[in-house]
Amino acid sequence: MRKTIAVAAVALLLAGVGSAQTKGLKVYVSVDMEGISGVVSSEQTNPESREYAAARKWMAEDANAVVAGLLAAGATQIVVNDSHGGMRNISPDDLRPEAELISGTPKPLSMMAGIDATFDAVVFVGYHAEAGTASAILDHTISGSTVYQIKVNGIELPELGLNAAIAGALGVPVIMLSGDAAACRQARAVLGDGIVTVPVKEALSRTAARLVPLPEARRRLQDVAREALGKRAQVKPFRLTPPYRVTVAFLTSGQAEPGAMLPMVTRPDARTLEFTAQEVNEAFGILRTLIALAGVR
Repeated sequence: MRKTIAVAAVALLLAGVGSAQTKGLKVYVSVDMEGISGVVSSEQTNPESREYAAARKWMAEDANAVVAGLLAAGATQIVVNDSHGGMRNISPDDLRPEAELISGTPKPLSMMAGIDATFDAVVFVGYHAEAGTASAILDHTISGSTVYQIKVNGIELPELGLNAAIAGALGVPVIMLSGDAAACRQARAVLGDGIVTVPVKEALSRTAARLVPLPEARRRLQDVAREALGKRAQVKPFRLTPPYRVTVAFLTSGQAEPGAMLPMVTRPDARTLEFTAQEVNEAFGILRTLIALAGVR
């Protein structure tokens, strides 16, 4: 009887070890467009432009290169969130079938829609530098037509920082970013040296760059994605300390006026709104609301 119990116990132990070893790796990939290989102009990122068709293909190809690298490193589930503009840029036909696609807008958490604590890592593809960055392709922060600057707890953050904070609140680290050289520098400055970056172009001005040849850029994206996932344990989640005091400065005073009517918002000066939230998701929701109201006339 004791022998039977012992054998059963060992079998259960081995089963547990086996399931732990085969636990799947889930990776979340947020893909913007301004930092995609080859993109230098807003005409390429605008669906109404004749140059857009080529750029959306480049966007899918950058994403596919990253997916290939993640698969090679052992990823078993990959979710790709189309995170630019109307968020219908990546055609499902163009994305590798191993990855799921989140498409369309509006959606909760916008560029981070679908993220949760079950993911092991986050990758940012095609990201850009924050508004006001010199020699950066199409620099802006969320909305180039309204937002001048965003700070959280006194720290100025680009989109990559805001999105990393959403993942960080769930305990998920951002392990990799691709974009122009300026975006890559900002990623390391904000998120720390643990993140690996892939600069696919060096800006000469806001709308001109020296481009890494597309085949070489895709090879680097695949290789670095594989490397980054393998070293994910060395990267810490980007966490901000609550409560979150968010300050958003707009380009004009008129853009701040609608949001200033909300009861939780204060207006320290003509162009600036400020509020405090206890949760990252709450803070992000209020921020997006203020930006949306800034565009209402």
